[in-house]
Amino acid sequence: MGFLADALSRVKPSATIAMTQKARELKAKGVDVISLSVGEPDFDTPDHIKEAAIDAIRRGETKYPPVSGIVPLRDAIVKKFKRENGLDYKASQTIVGTGGKHVIYNALLATLNPGDEVVIPRPYWVSYPEMVVLCGGTPVFVETDMAHDFKLQPEDLERAITPKTKWIILNSPSNPSGAAYSRDELKQVTDVLMRHPHVWVLTDDMYEHLTYGAFEFVTPAQVEPGLYDRTLTMNGVSKAYAMTGWRIGYAAGPEPLIKAMDFVQGQQTSGASSISQWAAVAALDGTQEHLARFKAAFQERRDLVVSMLNQTSGLKCPTPEGAFYVYPSCAELIGRRTETGKTLETDEDFVTELLQAEGVAAVHGSAFGLGPNLRISYATSNTALEEACRRIQRFCGSLR
Repeated sequence: MGFLADALSRVKPSATIAMTQKARELKAKGVDVISLSVGEPDFDTPDHIKEAAIDAIRRGETKYPPVSGIVPLRDAIVKKFKRENGLDYKASQTIVGTGGKHVIYNALLATLNPGDEVVIPRPYWVSYPEMVVLCGGTPVFVETDMAHDFKLQPEDLERAITPKTKWIILNSPSNPSGAAYSRDELKQVTDVLMRHPHVWVLTDDMYEHLTYGAFEFVTPAQVEPGLYDRTLTMNGVSKAYAMTGWRIGYAAGPEPLIKAMDFVQGQQTSGASSISQWAAVAALDGTQEHLARFKAAFQERRDLVVSMLNQTSGLKCPTPEGAFYVYPSCAELIGRRTETGKTLETDEDFVTELLQAEGVAAVHGSAFGLGPNLRISYATSNTALEEACRRIQRFCGSLR
C-alpha cells in the first residue's frame, strides 16, 4: 500500500502554472523571456479597493470571519447579481471562497459521488477535469472546434448527457479560447438542459466584465429562469478588479447546495481572508469606472495580437469576444523541423521550442483538451506583445 492517495496518480499538474514557472526560471538565469502564459491582469488593483483593505486593518477586522463570508460582502453579492444580471438571491444563497477555484472545488466535493459524470466542453480551463477527478467524479468531454468559434453545440451536448450526468460546467468568456456565448447561442444550450432536469449547471463567469465591442454578456439562469433552482453561478474579483492575489471568489445558488458547500468549507479552510473580503465589498459596491479603461486596453491588445498572429506563417487565430486570451491553431506547423533539427510532433513541442528559441512562453492547447493550438495571454503591455509576436513570426518563419 502506497503512502500517497491513488487519486493523485489520475491528476495532471497545471500546465499554465508549469509554463509560468519555466519562464520564471529562465528569467532568473538572465534569459530575455516574454511570458504570455499567465492568466492575470497586469493592471494594479484600483486604489479605492486597496484603501478599503487598509481601513479594515485599522478597524481591527482581522478576526476569523464567518465560513460563508462576512455579511456586507454577501449583501454586496446579492446587489451585484440583481444589478448586473437581473438575478434575485438572498444573502443565504451566497457563499464566499478563497478564489473561484475554491468555490468550484467545494461545489463538486459537496455533490459528486463515484460514477457521477460532469460534462466539460473542450477546450477547458485546465483545472476543471482535475477537480472533478479529485472529487470522485468522471469528466465527460464534448469537443468544440474553430469553425463554431470553440462554442458548445446543442446537438453535441445532447449526445453527451447520460443518466449519470450530474453537472455541466460552462465558462463564458472562456479560458482558454476567449469565446463567449451570445444570448441566442446560450439559449440553445439551456434548451437542451431544460430537457434533462437531473443535470445541474455550474457556470464560471469570472471574465464577465471583459467582453469587447457590442457584445452583451449573459449567464445561464438569466437566459433560462427555469434553470434557476439547479444553477450555481460563480464569479469573483480576480480578473475584472485586478485582484488575483486577494483570493476572493463567490457564488450564488440554491440554498441547500450553499449550505452543503458551507459545511465542506467549514472543515476545510473556514472563511476567506477577512481583509480581502472587505476589499471585495469595495470592489462590488464601489465605483466601476476602471472597467472601461481595462476593457479598452484589452481590446486594443486583442486586436494587435490577432492581427500579428494572422500574419504569421502557419498560424490561424480567431478573434475572441472576451477574456484576455487568444487560441490560435498551429496545425499547419506540426511535422515541420526547427533550425536545430527538432521535429514538431505536438503543440507541446511547439511551445517548448518557441520558449527555447525565442524566449516566448505560451501554453500548449492540448493541456486544455484541444489541439494543436496554443493559448496566448495578452494581459501585458503593447510593447511586450508586439515584440513577442515578432519573435513568434520569426520562429514560425524559420520552420522547415
